Amino acid sequence: MADRQGFLDHIQEQAANGRAYRVAVNPDATSAQAYVGGGSDLVGSLIAEWQAVGGAGDRVQGDNAAREYIARFLALHGCSRVLRWKHPLLERLQLDPICKAAGAAVDDCSELAEKPASERWPDIFAADLGITSVDWAVAETGSLALCARPEQGRVVSLLPPRYLAIVEPSQIVPDLFDLFARLESIKANLPSNVVLVTGPSKTGDIELKLTTGVHGPGNVHLLVVE
Repeated sequence: MADRQGFLDHIQEQAANGRAYRVAVNPDATSAQAYVGGGSDLVGSLIAEWQAVGGAGDRVQGDNAAREYIARFLALHGCSRVLRWKHPLLERLQLDPICKAAGAAVDDCSELAEKPASERWPDIFAADLGITSVDWAVAETGSLALCARPEQGRVVSLLPPRYLAIVEPSQIVPDLFDLFARLESIKANLPSNVVLVTGPSKTGDIELKLTTGVHGPGNVHLLVVE
């Protein structure tokens, strides 16, 4: 009983401490009053903000440099099975041949979706690396906006323990308000799900202690191809 009461007292104490961090809504935080932007170097700002929240980020010049980077990445992290989006940027970079040359099997999430669940899920859970591009990336916050579509499955950025996002500068917007404007422009055809990824998965709801890699990948990487 004493141990039980001590446990409950500890939870109550931690909950009380959590109330010290209140979030106040600023009515003036509109695009006119609170626009920050991404500075003169959107790529640099995006990578810096991404790294600030625990992600790894690099920029390379040109497709050939990107291909070499991906090949080194696969070898460095010993990736044996890749789950990927079907995306024009990944196809242009010839991702599948790069992975196969490195000895890694590749699965297209849209092709897996057509298989029976008994065959689909074992292949998905076997992946040790997920690779996507993005719909947009936000330089201000270091966030990646991923819209769910048949060829852009949500599981790719969520289930593998390691994640690589490959981005072009044309996909980067300066500020979160710019992302809202982009979403507003497609509101008639919004996808079923839009995810904002900002660094590795983190949670602080267990005794208010920050834990990484609980609800998604703990190792996240960003490559910007200029």
